[in-house]
Amino acid sequence: MKKVNINKSVSGSLTRRDFVRTSATAAALGVVTIPALANVRSGGRSDTLKIGLIGCGGRGTGAAAQALAADPDVVLHAMGDAFDDQLQSSLKRLKKSSNVNRIDVPEARQFSGFDAYKQVIDSGVDVVLLATTPVFRPIHLEYAISKDKHVFCEKPVAIDAPGIRKVLELAEEAERRDLRLMSGFCWRYSLPQLATYKKIHDGAIGEIRAMETTYQAGPLTDVPRQAGWSDMEWQLRNWKAFTWLSGDHIVEQAIHAIDWISWAMQGEMPVRVSGNGGRQCRSGEWTGNMYDHFSMCYEFADGQRAFHLCRQIANTPFNNNAYFMGTEGYCRSNPWTPECVIENNGHEIWRYEGDNNDMYQTEHNELFAAIRSGRKLNEGVAMAHSTMMGIMGRMCAYSGQSLTWDQCINSTESFAPAEWAWGDVPFPSVAKPGITPFV
Repeated sequence: MKKVNINKSVSGSLTRRDFVRTSATAAALGVVTIPALANVRSGGRSDTLKIGLIGCGGRGTGAAAQALAADPDVVLHAMGDAFDDQLQSSLKRLKKSSNVNRIDVPEARQFSGFDAYKQVIDSGVDVVLLATTPVFRPIHLEYAISKDKHVFCEKPVAIDAPGIRKVLELAEEAERRDLRLMSGFCWRYSLPQLATYKKIHDGAIGEIRAMETTYQAGPLTDVPRQAGWSDMEWQLRNWKAFTWLSGDHIVEQAIHAIDWISWAMQGEMPVRVSGNGGRQCRSGEWTGNMYDHFSMCYEFADGQRAFHLCRQIANTPFNNNAYFMGTEGYCRSNPWTPECVIENNGHEIWRYEGDNNDMYQTEHNELFAAIRSGRKLNEGVAMAHSTMMGIMGRMCAYSGQSLTWDQCINSTESFAPAEWAWGDVPFPSVAKPGITPFV
């Protein structure tokens, strides 16, 4: 296995910072495309873009609706999911939208099962929306890129280091093929957040010395087992409860807040992680084997430290904020309010007072505008590295060890089975720090 070193660029011509500058600062500099301008035509052409949806849950259904709203000359052409009932539910919801006249998914282009993604991609689509259970993301992305499709790739982009290494390779391949690759790290398309991080990058708080981000929430819905479901079907329908399918909630949900750390550091990755996690309140087979809380400290080469706290525990307050301490000031960001403030010596020196936007819609506007205009858009490295930060936090908590970036990115632990099939699947054990090994 080829080792990956944090100090080397992923490609001789395309570095991590190149990706970050392209995706994270373009909108802050005034490039965000408003919906009315999203259908820029390249060379005067007016071609209809065909969309394929892979993963028909709530996020996939939302992504399809946003893709249809992003450009007046797109159609939803094919849909695929492991489960046909989920596909039918998604299609029913989409047909209630204002863009129902651009939904052209006859029964012949409705695919279910483990190979549904191949059938969708091979059905003649131009753009693929990847929104399945996270364990499938590298597999689906690889096939889409090999077939020259533009891609919207929901976060997280993998759940283990082998998957991340594959996504990094695919980011390079997408660049070589001149494909557009958009990630689901949607906060990078929020106007208040774009303005805030631009201020930080421009030196409004001086040099960053410490950061804290939180994603404190309640548990997501667990799916009790029903009669007739095999082990595989139940675990896949209840995927959010199992590490081998979701990556645990530090990777699946809290990764947004970890991405804020990467964004503030302009793509620089930590050199080490230490921390804790556990399963204090989850009980019952239907809650799977994931933890319910994590507390991480990420250390950077120049001494900066980033602290991340996340939990999924019932009857606890929601907290999803970011705090940045610099040599010349302090920034706090509540992205949901949105209240973004910078202070210096106790005095407020800046507050975001501009417009808010639908960041989920804006990222699709940008994707389709880039496809139409030929503008480069490839977020592959940034989305892979932010996801890897979540994975290394989980590795640290599960093993109880302090780990380096190089150890984590070169880990051989893989969760995807060699072959996907319905039937018996072992119930995974809960990780025990100090006993569960780092692999």
